[in-house]
Parts: sequence; structure tokens; C-alpha cells
Amino acid sequence: MTNALSLPTNISVGSFDEYLALVNRFPRLTAEEERELAERFRDHNDLAAARKLVVANLRFVVFIARGYAGYGLPIADLVQEGTVGLMKAVKRYDPSLGVRVVSFAVHWIRAEIHEFIIQNWRIVKVATTKAQRKLFFNLRRLKTRLGWLNQDEAQAVAGELGVDVADVYEMENRLHNYDVAMEGSADDDTGEYDATAPIHYLSQENGDPADVLETLDHGENEQKRLSAAIETLDERSRDILASRWLQDQKLTLHDLAARYNVSAERIRQLENSAMSKLRKALSAPA
Repeated sequence: MTNALSLPTNISVGSFDEYLALVNRFPRLTAEEERELAERFRDHNDLAAARKLVVANLRFVVFIARGYAGYGLPIADLVQEGTVGLMKAVKRYDPSLGVRVVSFAVHWIRAEIHEFIIQNWRIVKVATTKAQRKLFFNLRRLKTRLGWLNQDEAQAVAGELGVDVADVYEMENRLHNYDVAMEGSADDDTGEYDATAPIHYLSQENGDPADVLETLDHGENEQKRLSAAIETLDERSRDILASRWLQDQKLTLHDLAARYNVSAERIRQLENSAMSKLRKALSAPA
């Protein structure tokens, strides 16, 4: 939808309660009025008509958003995301369908709210697949008691939602977990952080970024110096080293002796000489 519809009307309120009072004052539309406005938007791209369709249905967005209050996210944010879904629905609404705008828009409103909850309920995303999303929004409703699911209950939930029992157990486990601050919480009296916080036992001694970068730079530099040292060797010495050390199918001294029509001992001498030159080049100051 165009930017002109990003703000359905010039609403300026100081609190969410004021917003609720305001949207409830907008008049409802009859089926005929909705059809006329939708046709104007569809046929003539009349943004004023689309704006009226959005504004008149904002009260339904609030009603749907209230159903997701149990996820601990601000209701104002849920309403905002639901409004985005409403605007997407108005853009796609076809008045020839013979249904009211809100009936058509429910899917889009819920989809935007669902995505917002999935993205913000926890720091770590708890549902990524279709089955996980279905379980995330239905598992608590389907549980008959507060405790963990037994085998029969898990199978019943899996059968009703059309998912695997393993997915049911996995989602139940995720819903029972909670986010923990890396440094824990500070004591109000001493100001010291909890000694059992994850930062104390998840630290990695060799994970200092400066050390890692230094190691990478050193390795890259050594690689460049080795390549430069190999280039100083004659072609036969380079071939001997490559055949003996740098290939998956390494050749023997006798294989190379046959290639160059010399003795195996001569190949060994050439190899040792080339290796000595490489060690000398790498040990020299950079």
C-alpha cells in the first residue's frame, strides 16, 4: 500500500486509552458503504476511500489484539501490528467477494500480530517452522492442566493440530524456558552481579577478538611468505615439493626418480634442499 495509507488519519493522542476512545468514535460502515468505498479504491485508486475503510475497522483490530494480551507484549504494539495487517487486507480486498471487510481482514490482522509475537516474545526465536508456529499459538489452549503433558495428552494435541508428537514436546520445553541476562541482575544493596550468571561459566578464554584477529593475520602473512618462498625455487624443486606434500595422491621418491631419470637418493637430496630453503625464508624477519 502506498505511503499515503501508512497513517489512516491524523490521529494525535497522548495515551493508548485515548486512542481506544478515539477509534470507537469512528462510525461503522454498512455493507453497502463498504462495497462502494472498496470499488472506488479498486477502480480509481481512491486513497481517501481506502482510508475510510481502514479507520472504520480499527475497533476490530483492537478486539483481535486483546486476545493476545497473555504473551506479555504491550497491547499498543499488538494493535499497531494488527493495523498493518488491516491495511494489507484493504489493499487486497475485492468487493465482489460478498463478505465484509473485517471478515476478509481477520487473517491478515492475525498474521501480522503472530509474526510480531514470534519475533519479540523471546530474544531467541521459539518458532520457525509451520508446525512450531501452530503449536506456539495453540499449545497452552489445548493443555488440560498446568503440569507437563503426559504421553496421551501429547498425542491428543499432535492429532488435533496435525503435527508430530516430538514437535509437541519440543515446543512445550521452549515455552517453559525463559531468557536470562548474560550478566545477571545486580543486587540492590551491594550492586554486585549474580555470581551464577551465564557470563561466569560461558566465557571463552581463547575468544578474545583481538587474539583471534592476530592469529588470522599471522596465518595469512605466513601463507603469503610461504608462497613467495616457493616461487624462488626452480621448477623441478617446486614440482618435487608439490608432488610429495601438496597433492592428495602423493608420489614416492621412486616415482619422481623415474620422472626425472635420476636416482631416488637424488630426489631426496633435492627435496631436503628445497625444504631447507623454505625454512630459511620463513624464519627470516618479516
